[in-house]
Formats: sequence, C-alpha cells, structure tokens
Amino acid sequence: MSIVTANSSSSEHRIEIPELMAGVLLVGHGGFECLQYREDIPVPRPAPGEVLIRVTAAGINNTDINTRIGWYSKAVKSGTEAGGKEGFQIEDADASWSGVPMSFPRIQGADCCGRIVAVGAGVEPSRIGERVIVRNMLRSYVDYRPMECWTLGSECDGAFAQYTKAPSRETYKVECDWSDVELASVPCAYSTAEGMLHRAGVKHGEHVVITGASGGVGSAAIQLAKRRGAIVTAVAGASKADEVWALGADRVVPRGESLVGHLGREVADVVIDVAAGPAFPELLDVLRKGGRYAVAGAIAGPIVELDVRTLYLKDLSFFGCTFQDDAVFENLVSYIERGEIRPVVGKTYPLKSIVEAQQDFLSKRIGGKLVLVIPA
Repeated sequence: MSIVTANSSSSEHRIEIPELMAGVLLVGHGGFECLQYREDIPVPRPAPGEVLIRVTAAGINNTDINTRIGWYSKAVKSGTEAGGKEGFQIEDADASWSGVPMSFPRIQGADCCGRIVAVGAGVEPSRIGERVIVRNMLRSYVDYRPMECWTLGSECDGAFAQYTKAPSRETYKVECDWSDVELASVPCAYSTAEGMLHRAGVKHGEHVVITGASGGVGSAAIQLAKRRGAIVTAVAGASKADEVWALGADRVVPRGESLVGHLGREVADVVIDVAAGPAFPELLDVLRKGGRYAVAGAIAGPIVELDVRTLYLKDLSFFGCTFQDDAVFENLVSYIERGEIRPVVGKTYPLKSIVEAQQDFLSKRIGGKLVLVIPA
C-alpha cells in the first residue's frame, strides 16, 4: 500500500505502508481465548481529518479487561477479578462501557504511543514523523457533543496492533526525553486521574484520599494531586506501601483496614475512588461536610451501600467521571513536557504475550504500569 499525504504528490511525502499488520483481535466477550494474535490484519487507512500512527507501545488498563470479560454489563454485580480469567455470563447488549453493543472483531488498546506515518485529507503533511499519544476519550466521533465520547479500543480500534488511526485534533505531539514505553503509560490512567481531580476541583492544601493507590490510575492520582499541592492519604495493599510512599503519598493506609480507624471522621476534603466495593461507606465517613467524592472505577465491586442521609446531611458532592474536558489531556501533555510527572513502568511484554500481561495485571503482583511493546 502506498499512502500519499493530503494535498501533496511530492515523493518526500510518500510512505510505503504494508497491506497487513500484526495485532490482537478481541473476537467476543469472555476469557483469554477471545484474544487472538494475528499477522494478517488489514492496515487501516486514515479518513479525512485522521492520522495513521505506527504504534510503538501500548499500556494495559482495567478497561481493556473489563470490556473483554463483559464487566460493564449491569448483570455483573462483582468486581473485575471475579471474571478476569473466564469472563462473565452476560447479554452482549449492554456489555461495553457506553452501554452500546460491541462490534467484533475489535482491536483494543486505549493507550497509544507511536509516530504519525500518514495523514488523511485536511491534515497537514508536516505532521508526519511526529511522536504522539492519543487522547483515549475521543470526542471527534460524536461531533464534540457535551458529555459524550468514544473510548479508543472500544467504540473504535485501538493500539494493540502495529498501526492505528485517530482524529488528528485528538492526537498530540509530545516533546520530551521519555521512552515510548513511558509515554504509553499515560493516556488512560493519567487522564482518568486528572479528570477526577479536575472535576472535583482539588486545590493546594486540601486533604485527598486515593483508593487503589498502587494501580495505574491511583498512582497517577498521587502524582497529580501532589502536583496540585494536596495532602495525600493513599489506600493500597500492605505489600505495595513502599511503592506508594515513593510516589509521594503523605500517609498510606493498608487496604482492608478501617479508614476511619486510621484517619478519624470528617478529615478529608476529597475522595478519589477507583475501588468502590465494601469499603465505600467509610469513604464518605472520612469526608468533611461539603466534601467531594469522585469515582471512575469499581474494581472492588460496583454495588455499594449508601446511606442517603450521609450524602445530604453532610452536603457532599458526587462526581461520576468518564467524559473529560479538552483541558484534561492538554494539561497532561504540558505536565510531561515540563517534567512535572513521570510514570513508573513495572514490566514490558511483546504484543503476542498480551495474555501473560493481563494475567500479571489481574494478579496485582507487579507495581507500576504494564506495557506492550509493538513489533516493528
């Protein structure tokens, strides 16, 4: 395949792209058998307004596993771990994060780092060669309607392949000394964390409690909250305490122990939660009157017990966080380029070892981000 960049017939803008590529196809909701590594997948062509990216690295995230196993279905009442290996028995109709049935096969991968190798009509050819990351919550495909977005690797193909395409306006050039693996650690986890902090309006000097603090979103939230000058209490497994301290936490509470017992009641301004589950009531107990609770995950279980009196008598504000204002991802790029944050990479894997990577992710044995390295 020979792709010529828009508005140009110059040979300097002509790049030979293979017809086929290696990638991982998700062929349905279920267990690891639904992930199929193939080397005969057609390379996508950029439509008007899009860029074609040669993917170099792609991070592993909860959303990849949740989508595979069908956890987003309202029929599922347990945490991710319960179905992480074999999936859940569900109806496909509501098993995507948006509630719209998935189209299979799908190339997953919300975290994309790579280089632009071709552009569609209406995109400047000068973008070719840029090292980029892609905003994982895409707004272009829903005409920038408020509170609506697609997830890269869910409603459209993502980064678990040698090539992917994305809207040019949501593909960001990044100039820094980071490795591709480090850059691929940012889009999903860091934008989710920054989105929660942004929505909750976290300010300098506020006390923020962060659950799931050793995971991708939680560890990002620690760094981003400290960047804002907040005081951070992190909730994490006891074995991960040293890693969480190293990220900048001011206090670490072992997961499974009483948060109220460690902190007392009405001491925190904000809770940043990705866990939910049985510990949910205490998260509200530690909030001060007028406190804010932001949530973007429920790895410990989506069904919680809420005493509505706690909500209204303490004048609490709740923020469910999926959609992200444009400023969220733009801010992340600026933080990277100014050296204000840096991800921790736990382990890398070749693309064909995606099952091993997801098994390690589910085990929670490895701290830091798990990243797939895409073959050249």
